[in-house]
Parts: sequence; structure tokens; C-alpha cells
Amino acid sequence: MKIEIKTGAALQQKTPCLVLGVFAGKYKAELLLQLDQQVNGAFGRATKSKEFSGRNGETLLLHGGTDIAAERILLVGLGKETDFSLRSLRQVSSSVVKFLTEKQLRNFVLTLPQPGLKKTTIAEQVQVIAEGVLLADYRYDRYLPAAGPGRAVALTNIDILLPAGEDSAAAATAIKAAEAICSGVCFARDLVNAPGNLKSPEYLAMQAVAMAEQVGINATLLDRREMERQGFGALLGVAQGSVQPPYLIVLEYRGGKVDEQPIALVGKGVTFDAGGISLKPAEKMDEMKMDMGGAATVLGTMQAAAQLQLPVNLVAVVPAVENMPSGSAIRPGDILTSLSGKTIEVMNTDAEGRLILADALTYVGRYQPREVIDLATLTGACIIALGNQAAAVLGNNEPLIRQLIKAGERSGERFWQLPLWDEYSEQIKSNFAEVKNTGGRAAGTITAAAFLQKFANDYKWAHLDIAGVAWEDQGRAGQPKGGTGFGVRALIEYLREVK
Repeated sequence: MKIEIKTGAALQQKTPCLVLGVFAGKYKAELLLQLDQQVNGAFGRATKSKEFSGRNGETLLLHGGTDIAAERILLVGLGKETDFSLRSLRQVSSSVVKFLTEKQLRNFVLTLPQPGLKKTTIAEQVQVIAEGVLLADYRYDRYLPAAGPGRAVALTNIDILLPAGEDSAAAATAIKAAEAICSGVCFARDLVNAPGNLKSPEYLAMQAVAMAEQVGINATLLDRREMERQGFGALLGVAQGSVQPPYLIVLEYRGGKVDEQPIALVGKGVTFDAGGISLKPAEKMDEMKMDMGGAATVLGTMQAAAQLQLPVNLVAVVPAVENMPSGSAIRPGDILTSLSGKTIEVMNTDAEGRLILADALTYVGRYQPREVIDLATLTGACIIALGNQAAAVLGNNEPLIRQLIKAGERSGERFWQLPLWDEYSEQIKSNFAEVKNTGGRAAGTITAAAFLQKFANDYKWAHLDIAGVAWEDQGRAGQPKGGTGFGVRALIEYLREVK
């Protein structure tokens, strides 16, 4: 699918469908008055009868006549002009794609909102429109028939129409940026959506290596023997219940100065989580193929950063394991010695993500990172606290947390800060080891972060719990059911602003 820039008068565009945004109550704009004349008053009649009011998400599809170049005109409600934002524009663009592909249309022309959004550039508007289109065009249909009701219409060519006199070169650059970012999001989605019988830790490692070779970044894999030699006791403890061998995936991207300290990204990579001996309930266990959502986001971010050629040094560390019950699995009450040397009492084998992250957070220290950001589908408690609307952010550095929250707002991926006071560490004190891996039901997201902090205190660190946002349960415009790739856009937005 190609997204291109066009210039010219909207009503002179020859296209299967011309898409025009309409703010609530703003029916007298010159363009809309011209349109009404060319469709013999159909638009005016629709507004007068309240069939169309410009309410957010509302649509009105008109068919062109002999006086209009477009075969169809889709009017899309944008809601109140004062409430409209870049986030809204992205969502509207995805909704348009969903609506028109259901009408079997593969090509159309999208216009920018008029009047334009305040305090934003045309390039920013073009980028979010392109993101909305690209994300809505995503599908995971590897196991579906080549043709049939399960396959949606794929887009072929979308044009974004610029107002006269605008910088088309900057807009074209914005489309390239959107394509790079969304390729990272879609790569992450593909990884999450892959079934557990395909997606072993080795598969995840091979996908990471293939991606790294494609975009020109360095990849290193540590296998079980090497991790045993180095002392990854917590990670290997989780992995010992599965026949699938674990891997530590390490990627390095060098876009900054040679002597510049890297930013480290760490992603939880549990390719399937049955809970181990502390077995999960059968209901929705099929979705536990998504427990490597943090790893997927980190890998997608590395791909996008390399394609964008961001001027920053990055290192990504992904501990990849499968958490299964077996005769060799760790038991509640077992004590593991982590890579840091700290001992951990395992209270619940289903709190495995923090165990593998403990070793990954220790390992990344050898790169002397300027800051560390970890992402994980870590706690069900996060879903109870925030639902499916935002990820939790916690950490030991307030400026880093604030910058991530701002990046999330700009990218349309929201974070909400939870406290990480010293008192919460009391809940993870163990009678038999230095720390235990659960603190009970109370403040579950926070005590999980308090556990991770034990292994991240040597550097600036932020933890993103994406349990509630890494998987879409129902499906919506721009996001079919399945993996979301949440966090790629926010991290790229953050990395683009790093000084």
C-alpha cells in the first residue's frame, strides 16, 4: 500500500472516494457550501434533518453526480473543534479506513481538517493521518485461507491532500516517518499474535536477529550454556520447567556519538505463560502467548529507530523464556540466586516476569546506560487499576517519568504514574532470602516494580507495566483483536526528543 501527497482543489479530485472532515455545527465552510451545490443540496438536507451533525465518528456517504470529480464523498464528523487533537485525527483516519474497506474500497483521497489544528504543523497532521491509515490496514492472517470472509480488503493507494501552498516535501518526510514507526508497531503486533506452538524463545530470538540484519544493527544471543556460565539464576529458574531453551537477546544500535552512553530498553519475553506450578486458570490462557508484549515493543522500537536513523545509541535486552509446569519446574518456596548475586524466594511461579527481568536489568548494567526503560505485561493488578486505557509508569527518576508521560500524550499512548514509596518494599521482604517475588494482592503493580527496583538502582530507571494495553480483546478501528504493539510510538516519540 502506498500513501502519497497530492495538492489541488478537493472537489476536483478524481477518486473513488473523497474524504472530508466536518466539525460539529460548522456547515457553512466555503468548501462544504460548494460541495452542497455539486450534490444538489444533499448535504444541506442531511444536516437539516439531523441525519448528519458532525458528531465525533459520525459518517455520511454521498455519491457524486456529473458535476463532481469524485465518485463518492465521505463526510466524517470530527466533533467539537475545541476538543479535536492529533490523537483524534489518528483515530478518525483509522475509522475512515475501517468504514471504506468494509465498502470494498481500496483507494481514496483524505483531506486535512479545515480549519487546521492549532499549535500543530501540517507535517505533524500528515504523520498522524498516515499512522491511522497504516495501523488500520494491519491484519494477522497467516493462518486464514487465501480468500474468504476472514480476509479484509487490503488498501492499495491512499492520497493525502494538502491545502494550496503547503510544504509537500515536509509532508512526504512525515509519511516516511509514519511508515517506519508503523512498521515497528506491526512487527511487534506480528510477534505477539504468533501462536505459542510457533513462538518459542528460539523463534523470538531468530526474528530479532533477522530484523537486526535487515536494518543494520548488531545482534548477540546468549544461550542456556552461556547464561549458566555467567550466573543467570533467576532467568534460568523460570526456563527450567520448559523443554524450550531460553535465550537472552541483545541488540545494539549506534546512531549517536561513539562515546555517548546508550539508552537501554529491556522487554519481558515470556513467549507463553502457563504460570508454571502456580498454574493459571484455563479461561483465556490462550491469550498468554502475548506475555512477551514488552519484548515485542522493544524489538519494534529498535527496528523503527534504525529505519528513522535516530541520532542516539540504544541497547535492547530481551530475556526470552517459556513458563511451563513440569517435573523440572521451580516450585513455590524455591530460592534462586540471581545474576546480581541477590537471592530470591519464589512465592508464586506465575510471578515469573519479574524474575527474568531481574537478571536482564543486572546484565544491561555492563553497558553503563544513561537510563534504562523496561516494558512488561507484568501484573493483572495493573488492569484492575487502569483498565485497558493506559499503562502504568513507575521508576526512580522523576524527570525520566515525566518525559515518558509527555511522549505518551504526544503519540496517543497514555501512561499513568503510580507511586513507588519505600514502604512498599516492606511487602517483598523474605524470611529466607534477600527478597521474595510477590508482595501479596495489595498494590500488586507497585510491589512488582519495587522488586525490579532492587536490580535497577544503579541507574536512572523507569518501568512500564503494559499488561492492560498490550492486547486488544474486542477489536476496533486501527487495532484489530490481538497484539497492539503498544509503546513503540511512545518510545520513538521519546527518543526523538532526547538531547
